Amino acid sequence: MRRSGIRRGGTPLVRLRRRLGLERNELRRRVDRVQRLIALGLLLVLLGVAPPLAALAANWSYRAGTGAEHAERANRHQVVATVTSTGGFGSSSDRYIHETVQATWPGPNGKPRVGTLPTWNDVKVGAHRTIWIDAGGNPTVHPRPHSRTVTDAVYAGAAAVLGCAVPVLFSYALVRHRCDRHRDEMWEADWARLDSAGHNPRS
Repeated sequence: MRRSGIRRGGTPLVRLRRRLGLERNELRRRVDRVQRLIALGLLLVLLGVAPPLAALAANWSYRAGTGAEHAERANRHQVVATVTSTGGFGSSSDRYIHETVQATWPGPNGKPRVGTLPTWNDVKVGAHRTIWIDAGGNPTVHPRPHSRTVTDAVYAGAAAVLGCAVPVLFSYALVRHRCDRHRDEMWEADWARLDSAGHNPRS
């Protein structure tokens, strides 16, 4: 036998509207309508504030990341390092001790620089590896990739939305708590009137 929509509580949209208190119901009390209006007002505030702030935060993060990309690409370049000895270890002050190799590479002024580099598999004296160096000729990581800039911008926008949503949700939680207390007081007052009239079904 086919189950009716009444038994299921209506369509998902109807159930959602009922849960959010958006459907018309003559049995709703004034406190219910006030809570619903405040909830709608807070939602409108969130929708009005969050998108612009998210756009500003994402744009600021993107511009800062793009600037960092250009600066790092201008101050870092690749050179070929040549291994001069193997079997070294990193400083004990490092968080982790890594095996290293001694190597030499051309500095920014053309003079050779000597230092340590992390080792790699099957490394031998005379092996070559392309490395990144900064303006001072010291080994460094590759310049900031554009994908990181995009990711940071997305995170910044999401953080802005979350930062707007938290106080709004907190405010609604306070309103809901206050309205629930008022509803409980009204409920107890109704039971008290029934008790005084001798029509309390709980007795």
